[in-house]
Amino acid sequence: MESGMNKKIGFAGLGQMGRWMALNLIKNGFPVIVYDISEAAMDVLAAEGARKADSPACLAGESDWIFFSLPDSDSVEQVVYGPEGIAREARDGQRIIDLGTSNYLWTKAFAERLKNDGMIFSDAPVTGMEDRAKEATLTIMFGGEKEVLAEVSPALEALGNKIVYMGGIGNGQLAKMINNVLLNVHLAALAEILPMAVKLGLDPRETSRVINSGSGQSFASRLFLPEILNNSFNHGYPMDHAYKDMVNAVEISAREKIPIPVVHSALSTYQTAMRSGYGKEDKGAMIKHFEKLLNVKIR
Repeated sequence: MESGMNKKIGFAGLGQMGRWMALNLIKNGFPVIVYDISEAAMDVLAAEGARKADSPACLAGESDWIFFSLPDSDSVEQVVYGPEGIAREARDGQRIIDLGTSNYLWTKAFAERLKNDGMIFSDAPVTGMEDRAKEATLTIMFGGEKEVLAEVSPALEALGNKIVYMGGIGNGQLAKMINNVLLNVHLAALAEILPMAVKLGLDPRETSRVINSGSGQSFASRLFLPEILNNSFNHGYPMDHAYKDMVNAVEISAREKIPIPVVHSALSTYQTAMRSGYGKEDKGAMIKHFEKLLNVKIR
């Protein structure tokens, strides 16, 4: 059997995170064939040594393992079962690993569908944003068969420095969702509390210094408060994209009858901010709604 380093890897999705992950696989000596709807994105990787696929089906025909870094569940389904999808050329036992953020409940159902068609699906979403994707220091949360994790670990180790086995299929996405929702809740709280502080006479920069050196600090405050104060709202994913994690959480809450009142409240903040026209900006832009409501300026 070929060693892990000799495995041919198909990689679909060369966006903000995917391009760096594919590049790190190349740098670590893996033969990589890439597919993206953007020809320009594929050209960038081709200049670094990747081969370009004409369609997702080509990934299955020419790869041992296939990795996705796609924006959502619909994109994954299209790449697998679309007109030129992977399913057309997939071999029995084809390994498919989803590095993107997909719906937890959908992942469990989709894995069963692929299993019935002879493919083995695993979810391995990452956390760490673009800088850590570039540095190959991502945290990877793997859900699926332990045997598959052991097999594809050489490739995952080229992408991140912390690989955590979360359990069965879907558990990687569940862990990622929980992590993202906590970040989102922290940001929603910052968005309403800082304008209140300024409305009552506190200086926004000095208040931010107190928050980020005191017990009120969080990853969200450390990452986003400096950007907010500098009037920068293009850090990370747009709010419209991040919203899916909140929707997934409340859907699980409804199905499983698990109360999560704080998350539901934060969801309302997201919805209000997006209705106010801030959905194309990053999540820190939620603060703009409360600035307008209280007639104050943080920036």
